[in-house]
This record gives sequence, structure tokens and C-alpha cells, in this order.
Amino acid sequence: MSTKRRRAPSSKSDLTPTRSSKRTRLQATSEPIKLEHDVAEPLLSLPTLSDSTPDAKPELALETLQHTTPPPDTKPAPKSTPRKSKKLANLAAYASASPFPDWQHPTSQDARAVFDILLAVHPLPHVARSAPPPSSKLDFADVSTSVKAESSSTTTSSSLPTTEPESNSAKTCGQTRDPIDALIGTILSQNTSGANSSRAKASLDATFGKNNFAAIASAPRADLVAAIHSGGMAAKKATTIQNLLASIKLKHNAYSLDHLRNLSISNADVMRELVAFDGVGPKTAACVLLFCLGRPAFAVDTHVFRLSRVLGWVPPSATRVTAQAHLDLRIPDDLKYGLHVLMVTHGRACRGCKGSGGAKGKGGEGCPLKAHVRSKASAHSVDEPEARKIDPISSLSPLSEL
Repeated sequence: MSTKRRRAPSSKSDLTPTRSSKRTRLQATSEPIKLEHDVAEPLLSLPTLSDSTPDAKPELALETLQHTTPPPDTKPAPKSTPRKSKKLANLAAYASASPFPDWQHPTSQDARAVFDILLAVHPLPHVARSAPPPSSKLDFADVSTSVKAESSSTTTSSSLPTTEPESNSAKTCGQTRDPIDALIGTILSQNTSGANSSRAKASLDATFGKNNFAAIASAPRADLVAAIHSGGMAAKKATTIQNLLASIKLKHNAYSLDHLRNLSISNADVMRELVAFDGVGPKTAACVLLFCLGRPAFAVDTHVFRLSRVLGWVPPSATRVTAQAHLDLRIPDDLKYGLHVLMVTHGRACRGCKGSGGAKGKGGEGCPLKAHVRSKASAHSVDEPEARKIDPISSLSPLSEL
């Protein structure tokens, strides 16, 4: 008879307990299992159901856990960035002192002279010297295409229309009653044409509803990008808008900036709060102050900046940010609104100013502002030797920037 040899157990199986031995050993252990402190502490803080509390309901524990979950309707607000710190530092530095303290232009007389010149060329019926009050029904719908609105005679601020303000805040530099809507409209108007930004804002309102900020904030980023695609740079602007809304909700627990209408809050404090939001620069904030809140502020966009250089109001080294800081201190409050509107209108319309339109455009003779600059320079250089005379236009900036 053959016998089978029993294979000797391996050393590994000898050292490894079986499942039954594990269970037996665990049941036989009288001492409770001890957890490390960093593991036990969070576990002890969770809600538990004890045998001693038969009335406890599992729903209560689930409800407790759900309350610790952040609401899904908002995206987390962005953290502070070095750019934000720089914006606020510049704002504080230029609050009462110009970045160009030795540059004494423009004087109040200079500003009034240019206002009168532009108003004669562009006699817009809705242009006032000062910003409308927050409760005004001033219609500023045609700033982006204001050349079409020119009339044959100059009108005064007493004959301003009283129609409802344009609903498209991207078309009107932020002319709307809601500060958040004004911010979004101004953001959409950046680096694009008025027609494109208007289409983007109209699409945004049609997609999510007028001023439905909660829906915009919680929407998938791709949906928001698609809604504002016609305005250009849609991905960047969508990120800016949603970050802005998240920051407002985090700070004020609501999608509202209506407290900025309180006149007890200074213009400087309003600017500081707006500029503190990522994606909002001094120009955007100034537009909200000027067109939405009815506060005096001089916003410097690409047209205003170019014409300010032509007029010699800022030094050649100025940037748009420093130019705005300088001009906001130099231009009288009662001219900031009307002068901004007229300079934007002229910058968009004047062929000579743009450097196009044939000989007149290239030489600048077709631009009344350049003619004004040449006239002043000629008057001041009557007694100067011929060799010291300088072309006042070409000396300000390259012709490509005129």
C-alpha cells in the first residue's frame, strides 16, 4: 500500500494566523482597541448612535453632517494676490498726491476749454457737465455709437431726457442702477468693441436672466463662456466674473453692493472696496462710480489716454493707471462726467485723431484738439528763436499712437 507523505507546513503559514484564529483572538481580547490620538479625535467628534439612546434617529446624524458641507450655489472666492496688494497700494499712494507732482497740466481752464471745443463738435443732447445722481433716469444708451446721436444744436443739462436708463450695462460704460451689473458690463466691455460687448451682455441676460447673479455664480464655467463668447476673451472674463461674484457673496453674504449708494461712504472708500476685487482695476471702478453711483470720477480708457497725451495733459512716461490718478486730481469734479463722455465719443469718431482718413488724418489737421494744441503752442512760441521751436504734436508721442 502506498502512503502519501504529508507536506511539512511552511514557515510562512506557521507565522500567519488563520481567519478563525484571528476571530478567536479578537473575541478573547478583553481590552478595547486603542487608536492614536490624531485618528481617534476626529472620530470621536462625529455624531454617533448609542444603544443607550433608543430614540435617536439616523436622520439627525445625516442632517448634522450635511450642515458641515458648503452650499453648492457658489464657487470658492479667490485668495488675495500680489496684484491686488499692488492695486491697493497704488490707490492709497495716489489718493491725494499725483504720481507726477511737477506736471501742472491740465489746469481747470484747460479742461473747460477742451470740454467746450468737443461739445461744439459733438453736441450730444444727453451730455451734462457733472455726473447724474444715483436716482437719475439719464439715458446714456448711445455712448458706444454716440456719433449717430449728434444734434444740430448744443443743448444744456437742463434739457436732459428722462427716459429709463439703457438696460445693457456693457453698452453704456456701466450706466445701470445695480453696481454688480455695472461691474459685469464694464468687465465685458474690456478689450473689445462696443457692439461685441453689447451682444455678450445681451446673451448673458438671455441665458441666466437679468441680474440673476446666483445663477451666473453657480453655472458651469463652460456655460458662462458660451454665453459671453461674442465679447472675446470669454474664458478669462468668465473666470473674472465668477470670482467677483464669489468674493461679493463671501464678504456680504448676498449678491449686492447697494450699500455703496450710501453717500456717507466716501468716494475713496468706494474705490477701495471695488478695486479690492480681483479683476477690477481703477478704470472699471471709476466707471461704476461715475455712471452707476453718480459720483465724480475720471475714468481713463484707451481713447481718453490717447487724447490726454495729444493734449499734453500727462507726461510721455505715463501709463493708463498713473494717467487716471493724475487726471482725477487735476480735472474739476463738475467736468469729469461730461469730459469723459466727450473724449470717448471724439476718440471713436474723429478720423484725424485716429491718424486715418488721408492727408488730413495723418497730419492731424482734421482733429480740433490737435488744432487747439498747435494754436496754443504757436501763441507761446512767438518770441522764441526759430531753431528752438518744437512741433507740439510730434513731441508728445509717436504718430502711431495719435
